[in-house]
Amino acid sequence: MRNDRYEMKRKIYGINDSFETETIRLAEHIRSHTPYDGDFDNKTLNCKFGKYSKGGTVCVKTFNKSSLLIVAQGTKRVTIGREVYHVGKAQMLLLPVALPVEIHSLQANQSKPFLNIGLAFDSHRILELASKMYPQGIHKGHMSGTGLVADADVNIINAVNRLLMCLSNPDDIQYIAPIILDEILIRVLRSPIGIRIVQMGFTDSNMQGVIRAISWLGENFSRQVKIADLAKMAYMSDSTFHKHFKNVTSMTPLQYQKSLRLHEARRLMLSDSMDAAAASSLTGYVSISQFNRDYSRFFGTPPKRDMTKLRKQFRQHD
Repeated sequence: MRNDRYEMKRKIYGINDSFETETIRLAEHIRSHTPYDGDFDNKTLNCKFGKYSKGGTVCVKTFNKSSLLIVAQGTKRVTIGREVYHVGKAQMLLLPVALPVEIHSLQANQSKPFLNIGLAFDSHRILELASKMYPQGIHKGHMSGTGLVADADVNIINAVNRLLMCLSNPDDIQYIAPIILDEILIRVLRSPIGIRIVQMGFTDSNMQGVIRAISWLGENFSRQVKIADLAKMAYMSDSTFHKHFKNVTSMTPLQYQKSLRLHEARRLMLSDSMDAAAASSLTGYVSISQFNRDYSRFFGTPPKRDMTKLRKQFRQHD
């Protein structure tokens, strides 16, 4: 198991007590922001805290922004399209662009729940810093997969802890937090993950074109769109755009748009108490029956039943 490998690595590489202390501090920070199982958005720092006490049985489908996910305790399996990643204690998963993900907590129980934090980053900020740090680029090796997994070092975890301490001081939020966020991203870009980002072509025009298309889809997911229009926006031919988009996201542009629509419809029904007809219309569906079929296939249950289950879960914690 991942935690056994972590302990073995501590012995082999002599990971010191400060690393363990910082990891425990991060777990305590996350616990303080997760009163019960679930994901908790913190709009102040644009981050998300997660806690799950049941291993293996809970599957969470969500749409993650371009983000860095760090596990403080337990192990999770993250599925992006057909790609599967296992991320354990003191490991990080970088999602260079906004992506729909499916998460299973594998190692978790009531006394030692799975705990993680997700820090949202702007893809354009990653691009800007990567371009400055690697102005000449680096040799492009063969790359596969959309997520990037690596061990977090003590400096990254320490920086995340310092970032969370800013929540107790409004001035720190305004002036210090943005600097620490850049520090975290720079340290990640200097890690093996960062080098792989550049290898992916994050600083070349094709990657920038895909990012432009993803940004447009994120803001206009309810609109009808043609691949040719997205390809033109990305300054590529249709076939080249389709290939690069799938390499980056592990799905086709239309599959990506459908995922955006379904996640937003779910949010509207849960947060704004909309019915399925209204939510489907607002997210670009012209057929409620098609919406119901897509929703059931994607989330595993029809909209009405899904809302009943989710609202019951929320009422239990009110």
